[in-house]
Amino acid sequence: MNNTAKYISELLYRYECVILPGFGAFLTKRQPAMIQESTHAFFPPQKLISFNSQLQNNDGLLANYMASAENISYTDAVAKIQRYVLSLNNKMALGQRVELDGIGSFFTSVEDTLQFEPSQDTNYLTEAFGLNSFISPSIVREEEKATPKVVMAQVTREAYKEKVQAIEETTPIAFTPERRHNERPYLKYAAAAAILVGVVGFIGLDQFNKQVDLENDRISVNAEKEIENRIQEATFEIASPLPAINLTIIKAKETSSEKSTTTTVSTSGKYHIVAGAYRIKANANKKVVKLKNKGFDARLIGVNKYGLHQVVYNSYENRLEALKSLQNIKKQQDRRAWLLVEEL
Repeated sequence: MNNTAKYISELLYRYECVILPGFGAFLTKRQPAMIQESTHAFFPPQKLISFNSQLQNNDGLLANYMASAENISYTDAVAKIQRYVLSLNNKMALGQRVELDGIGSFFTSVEDTLQFEPSQDTNYLTEAFGLNSFISPSIVREEEKATPKVVMAQVTREAYKEKVQAIEETTPIAFTPERRHNERPYLKYAAAAAILVGVVGFIGLDQFNKQVDLENDRISVNAEKEIENRIQEATFEIASPLPAINLTIIKAKETSSEKSTTTTVSTSGKYHIVAGAYRIKANANKKVVKLKNKGFDARLIGVNKYGLHQVVYNSYENRLEALKSLQNIKKQQDRRAWLLVEEL
């Protein structure tokens, strides 16, 4: 059984264009609610269906929907649609009228052109679900004639109004503003209370905002102190430590040349290759001696803002030389070495 027309009808609820490959496209257009004055008939909003025989290329919408609904492959769905189109063309070639349930009918005119007549039984607009057309009886409005009693009442009311106006013009009327002022004394108290509540609320909000700002400042200061403490407490590890050797030596006095090596700060160049930073100065001096034994012009360049003594391999005047030396040191000595640019 071929259910192609059923699938087209289901897709028209969700899409404005559904193409039947090799045959044409069904198009929908929204029409608002309307009233026919001659018959007093009400028609709800709906989708009007039209047909365009020029749009015949397969966009995959109908075939994919059929394949999903019948659990078949896309190729089988396309073949099924082609057989359905072929049967429609054969029927119309014989002069028969082809009906598509809920969509409309096709027939061939005298000029041998394809004609489409949409169905009026199905409304594909989901917003108008449950609304049907109906005919309302005509409403006749009758004008009531004024009775003599009503006319007399109107005349009497007009005469009374003229008398009141005449009295007001001749008789002065004094108003007592004090009495009117005191009729509702609670209003002024309510207004004062509202103003007081607004002022108190504004002051409280201002105090709250100030308290929040102070708390944020305190948290920021504590966070900075915590970061600084952690940096100061940092330790430097040696990736490949040497085995411990116990030696008995005689402590000798430090020569003047050694003192100048470990304590004198040179100013030769502003590009420094940093070997490490130490909290204890004695450890920094040991690092300087070790680097000098390896052939570097190592020295101390002072204490950084974290209280650590910085040791450098060499200092350079030329930036390119410093970068080239840094690259070699990273490969041969320590990959953690870095370049410091600072005038000492």
